[in-house]
Amino acid sequence: MEQAPMQMREVRGRVKWFDPGKGFGFIIDGAGGPDILLHANVLRNFGQGSVADNAGIVVLVQSTPRGAQAVEVLEIEPPEGEGRIAPIEDLGDADPDVIAAMPLEPARVKWFDKVKGFGFANVFGRSEDVFVHIEVLRRSGFADLGPGEAVCLRVIEGKRGRMAAQVVSWEAAARSGA
Repeated sequence: MEQAPMQMREVRGRVKWFDPGKGFGFIIDGAGGPDILLHANVLRNFGQGSVADNAGIVVLVQSTPRGAQAVEVLEIEPPEGEGRIAPIEDLGDADPDVIAAMPLEPARVKWFDKVKGFGFANVFGRSEDVFVHIEVLRRSGFADLGPGEAVCLRVIEGKRGRMAAQVVSWEAAARSGA
């Protein structure tokens, strides 16, 4: 017996919560539909191991007997309201448009400790570490980073050395041609 292909639809919503330890989370459908399951493998296929709560997200969804499930992540946006919160001290009053115009530097996460609120990455071809603050990570749409994870960074010279002003997943940077 031949099965009919599953119908997929594009949904824009917000991350309700995501727990990398459990390997899943849920998306609130922006159009008011039921919550959508987001499995860790689907998120990893997009190039991220985590996603911040309340981040904007665009996914392809299919309906299954167990409910709506994301099958592909198309886009992740930082949580709403990030432009209205207090600036990060070392970033000063850096203009978000200026940061967005900076080149992306390919890097690998050295370590990141969510409890401490920071970590470091190594930019390919450079010897010094780049400081990554938890707020920069969250404003970039991530909740956590794993050692060895490939990312791209927009880096500024902070008061204490090089620091990430934005973090982009390796795959998202490759898709954008940056």
